[in-house]
Amino acid sequence: MAKLLYSATASLDGYIAGPDGDMSWLTEHLVGENPTADRLLADTGALLVGNATFGGDDPNRGTDSEGAFGGQYHGPVVVLTHQPPAKQPDGVGFATDLSSAVAQAKDAAGDKYVNVLGANVAAQCIEAGLLDEVLMFFAPVLLGDGVRMFSRPRGTSVRLRPMSDEPVHWYRVVY
Repeated sequence: MAKLLYSATASLDGYIAGPDGDMSWLTEHLVGENPTADRLLADTGALLVGNATFGGDDPNRGTDSEGAFGGQYHGPVVVLTHQPPAKQPDGVGFATDLSSAVAQAKDAAGDKYVNVLGANVAAQCIEAGLLDEVLMFFAPVLLGDGVRMFSRPRGTSVRLRPMSDEPVHWYRVVY
C-alpha cells in the first residue's frame, strides 16, 4: 500500500518558498546530481498537491525542466482544492476534501509513494495522522521570509525518527 511522503527543498531557516510563493530562489540550488531525489522520483507513484502549489510559481517555468522533479515526473496528480476547475487538465484529478484526495492518490500510486507537495497539504496530513514520512532537502541559503516547510500554529509536537545515519548539514556563511 502507498505511503504518504512530504518532500520539499527548504532554506536553512525553514522556508520552501519566498514571499508570495516565489520559487525563483531555488533555481540555482537545483543543479548537479542528487541520487536521493532520483531514487524518490523512481519510487513516486502519484503526487498529492495543494491548489496553491499546483497553480503556483515554478523555478523552472518556461523551460524544459518545468514541473515536479525538474519536469521529470509524468504520473498521476491529485489536487486538493475547494474550487476544482470546470476544465481539468489530463492526468490531474481534483478532490475537495483531504480523505478523498488521499484515497485517490493512494489508489493511483499503487505500492509506491504518494509524494505530498505543498506545506498546507502536508500540515493537514500531519493533523489527520496520515503522513508516513518526511524528506527534506536543504539549500544553503537563508530566505528570511516566505512559506514555512511546516506551519502549524498551536499544533501539537510531532516526533520524527531519522531514516539515515547522517542528518547533518554543515555550511560556511557566505556574505
